[in-house]
Amino acid sequence: MYIILKHLHLNCIALSIVFFVTRFYWRKQHSSMLQKKWVKILPHSIDTILLGSAIGMAIIASINPLEQHWLAAKILALLAYIVAGTFAIKRAQSANAQNISFVFALACFAYILMVAISKQVIPWMN
Repeated sequence: MYIILKHLHLNCIALSIVFFVTRFYWRKQHSSMLQKKWVKILPHSIDTILLGSAIGMAIIASINPLEQHWLAAKILALLAYIVAGTFAIKRAQSANAQNISFVFALACFAYILMVAISKQVIPWMN
């Protein structure tokens, strides 16, 4: 079961980041695609499955984020990614703020990947 959840998780990660970048592009282009109902629903569906699979893997592996600092770091970085992403796509009014939020969100995403692979809070130190 763990391996199924892991593959589901990895696929949702890829879908999530591709869709995030696509929605940011649409925002910059002032595309009407951002107003489509499926565009508003799909990212939340993907991210719910992503989070559910992560929780499932943690339960199966008996991993507690209060004991595993790398997992706690991923969760905190995920929260920062979500906040930055909402600013990049919805909340930021100026182009500069949108761009900075987008870059910060991508940096959070990269950090989450590095922590996931290394299982280290500071992955570039090893």
